[in-house]
Amino acid sequence: MTTIAARDEKDLLATVRNELYIGGEWRAAGSGKTFAVEDPATGDVLLSIADATAEDGLAALDAATAAQEEWRRTAPRVRGEILRAAYEAVVARTDDFALLMTLEMGKPLAEARGEVAYGAEFLRWFSEEAVRIDGRYSTAPDGRTRLLVHKRPVGPCLFITPWNFPLAMATRKIGPAIAAGCTMVVKPASATPLTTLLLAQVLADAGLPAGVLNVVTTSSASSVTGPLLQDPRLRKLSFTGSTEVGRRLLKDSADQVLRTSMELGGNAPFLVFEDADLEAAVDGAMLAKLRNMGEACTAANRFIVHESVAEDFASRLADRFGALRLARGTEEGSDIGPLIDSGSRDKVEELVRDAESGGGRVLTGGAPADGPGYFFPPTVITDVAPDARILHEEAFGPVAPVVTFSTEQEAVTLANSTEYGLVAYVYTRDLARSIRLTEEIEVGMLGVNVGVVSNAAAPFGGVKQSGLGREGGAEGIEEYLETRYVGLADPYASLT
Repeated sequence: MTTIAARDEKDLLATVRNELYIGGEWRAAGSGKTFAVEDPATGDVLLSIADATAEDGLAALDAATAAQEEWRRTAPRVRGEILRAAYEAVVARTDDFALLMTLEMGKPLAEARGEVAYGAEFLRWFSEEAVRIDGRYSTAPDGRTRLLVHKRPVGPCLFITPWNFPLAMATRKIGPAIAAGCTMVVKPASATPLTTLLLAQVLADAGLPAGVLNVVTTSSASSVTGPLLQDPRLRKLSFTGSTEVGRRLLKDSADQVLRTSMELGGNAPFLVFEDADLEAAVDGAMLAKLRNMGEACTAANRFIVHESVAEDFASRLADRFGALRLARGTEEGSDIGPLIDSGSRDKVEELVRDAESGGGRVLTGGAPADGPGYFFPPTVITDVAPDARILHEEAFGPVAPVVTFSTEQEAVTLANSTEYGLVAYVYTRDLARSIRLTEEIEVGMLGVNVGVVSNAAAPFGGVKQSGLGREGGAEGIEEYLETRYVGLADPYASLT
């Protein structure tokens, strides 16, 4: 099979800055130390980059704070045009961003290109929202005063982004912050910081003023972010990652009463009813489960299928899963790339073994692939016991456990039997049932006869322990704005 030339990879990596980006300047970490970014398909080092210290993080906040007032006063149209220019630049460099994500995260190039389109869309969407920040003017009910309500940027923000969608998770936060008039410090995941560093270059070239965006890369997140969360100049935290870490960050944010946005874990149910179009359901399952090798908070984690069609559905899904090719994402014909690291691969295998020990039957896959890299084949398991860990823990890998139900109420009960509530997927041809399920299933997002719900124009977020706040859509910019009310004296009082 053909692969991307090694020279092309090296040429691209040579263009990525390996320093911290603070106040519009690239600089080494204060300690002079670096850490390695690895290719999960091979274990090889891609690049060594600056390893920030607590002092570096505070220097980034210094820069964000210094830039905040002028950026707040910058015209919304100017902010929007910078985002639009950045959108066009990212799209123009689709191949570069896609290859970089494939190298540091592992996803196949075709899927990485899809993320570039999705991630860039947040820049375009919020370029248009920048000029639509509104307020209101009204007369008080008693007629004695006038009520003026307007919105202002919340101020300097801290963004902690995950490794699974290196571009989209950055633009989903950076886009609305720029549009709203906020400055920011971004701490990308240590496993995949290169995409964020390239994005910082693109935004600077698009005209984003120095200090508005600052990027600190580090191998020790808490040592850098901890002091920032205790600094009264910081006014907002946005985090995407596990619920466990999110809980800790919420506690750490309490002292300064920070505005927080939390996009946390998921345990998404995928419901297939007896009247579903099974071929469409399998198509949707392929997307909902295997996007990003299953390493997504939106990934379908539990397949809850009506007993009359469960065997047929599982068999079709196993056939599709078994036909996929595992390979480094740069290889032509790669369908499934590696998991992010050995710990992730081992966790997936552990969940599969646990399901098997309780009577689960593996139809395809089920064991790590041989050779270098952290590959695990797409796996389908049936006859999964109710207490199997894989039904209660987020797998974050390409494993589809199938359980059955007999009634709609049983399906709803199974779907809701989790502390999480990010997304659910439903396949049915019954319109009335679809409407009932939108009201009964406890999630922030529901896909009806679709396997992908993410869209820059829609509010992304969950309920219960899947998080707080929304990203994307008209709601996304509100996370970066505070509402101010002004009471004005009756303008006619002087006439009486």
